[in-house]
Amino acid sequence: MAQNNISEADHLRVSDAVHAAEAGTSGEIVTIIADHSDRYLDVALWWSAGFAILMLALFAAFPGVYDQLAAAFTGGWLVETGFADGARVALGVAVISFGLARLLMQFVPIRLFFTPGIVKARRVRRRAVRYFKAGAERRTVGRTGILIYLSLKERRAEIVADEAIHSAVSEEEWGKAMADMLEHVSKGRIADGMIAAIKDVGIILAAHFPRAEDDRNELPDRLIEL
Repeated sequence: MAQNNISEADHLRVSDAVHAAEAGTSGEIVTIIADHSDRYLDVALWWSAGFAILMLALFAAFPGVYDQLAAAFTGGWLVETGFADGARVALGVAVISFGLARLLMQFVPIRLFFTPGIVKARRVRRRAVRYFKAGAERRTVGRTGILIYLSLKERRAEIVADEAIHSAVSEEEWGKAMADMLEHVSKGRIADGMIAAIKDVGIILAAHFPRAEDDRNELPDRLIEL
């Protein structure tokens, strides 16, 4: 489990917020906080390959650099070089460039920095949908499960709803919940952000799916950390 600086007291606060939000609705709220949603190793590979190609392009554009390097390694003597020599140097440049870039990309903050925002958004969404399918989809009688998912390293959140909720509530209605959550999270108040989103979602659900007299709690209220 990732250590996200969420105390046991914060866990209890989030669980209480879910319980309170569900008191006025037949909707069932699941909360998940993940340290990250993907390792982005493919992104690191593409950046490393791109850097190697860039260095090769520079080598081709400025071939005189090879002569200078050869002179430096031969004590100032210029030697006659052929195609094979140039090819070997080009291969060495590509391998070294790829290796250095790949080593740099081992650091997660750097890898995330160079990952395009659209890629991070898609993978956070994909992971949220996966968790929703595994833990909430079609697990309630009225298909009223909803997941509030926060991925910390990507600084992104998702709300994924079951069939009944999705067909009744537009994406725009979740905007305030998302904004309220991320406002707190951006200041390091992770639990407060989740609680704010839970309250907003509870209000939306109560308006569309008021609690029935025979309603029962079908999904756990506890905060799940991954």
